[in-house]
Order: sequence, then structure tokens, then C-alpha cells
Amino acid sequence: MIHRLTINVHPGLYAICRLEAEAAMPEWASGREFLSVTRTENELSIVCEEKEVPGEIHAERNRRLLQIEGTLAFTLTGVLASVASPLAEAEISIFAISTYDTDYILVASQDLERASAVLEEAGHKVQKTT
Repeated sequence: MIHRLTINVHPGLYAICRLEAEAAMPEWASGREFLSVTRTENELSIVCEEKEVPGEIHAERNRRLLQIEGTLAFTLTGVLASVASPLAEAEISIFAISTYDTDYILVASQDLERASAVLEEAGHKVQKTT
């Protein structure tokens, strides 16, 4: 199935942080617009606004957040693939996060314009949010 999606580019920069598995949830891990926290037996991963992350924290910084608009039914298949595949073909690395309602991807800030063009060429609508 081919999906034609609207993808919103959030303002600001984000960071993908890695802490040790046993680390307590840090006070700086916050966000009104977007915050993702995942704990596994091997790590604590936090995605939040870059400006909140202390400099000494191990993180991939300077990322832009793209959100698939709307609420996606659990029965839909291939939604993330319809975004990830054209970006992979263009050799643009992504970090994907799914929530109950929708999917998000993060791309390096320097790849944003090219990623937007690739996604539009694949039939998606990319728009910046304020």
C-alpha cells in the first residue's frame, strides 16, 4: 500500500541521548512539545529539546523532528516504511519513534532540506510548524 502523508517539521533542535540503564530519570529530561523516554536492560534513551541537555551527556545533537500528521490506526501497515525507504535510498539516516497515535523521525539538521525534498518526491507533503 502506498501512503501519501502530511509530515510536520517541528521547530528547534533535538538531541538523542544515551544514559546507563540504571540511571535515574534526569531533571533536565523534559519537554512541552516532545519528549520520548525508553528504558531497556542496556540503556536509558531520551529524546528531547537539545537546549535542555547538559553538554557532558552522551548524545547525538543537532537533530530535527518530523511528525506524521494525524492519528494512525493500528491496522495500517507500511506507514513508517513509506517514509524510511525513500530516505534510506537517499542515504539519509533516521531515528524513528512510534507513539500510540503516530510516528516520528529525527534527521540531522544538515539533512533536513534534502530529506524534505526526498519525501515530497515520494508523494508526501512536508510542512514546517511554528
